[in-house]
Amino acid sequence: MTEKQTKSGSKVNTEVTLQVMAHLQENPKDTQRQIAGKLGVSLGSINYCIKALISKGFLKVENFRKSSNKLGYTYLLTPSGIHEKTNLTVSFLKRKQREYVELEAEISALRAEVAKMEEQERREPE
Repeated sequence: MTEKQTKSGSKVNTEVTLQVMAHLQENPKDTQRQIAGKLGVSLGSINYCIKALISKGFLKVENFRKSSNKLGYTYLLTPSGIHEKTNLTVSFLKRKQREYVELEAEISALRAEVAKMEEQERREPE
């Protein structure tokens, strides 16, 4: 799943998709509003993401038939959804590891620059 534009103009990316899938795997009875609040994502983005996951067959929805709350749902990852979540997790991890290496190199370069400037300051007469 790539980054998608919602009707409101916001984007739902793979990171949000992964967060939603992981959250639903642990909390299948949470409402979309609860998921949005816990993940810090708009309700519209959560709704868009869940609909996309359902349409791709990664998520199925079950009603609480015996519940007094007829709007209550349980979200369940399908076997293909679990596979997709695994793929997204691996991809996310690889991307974060690349970012980490790049950040380490940037920090190292900045430290060297600061050390060079400090050395120049020490050499300059006051």
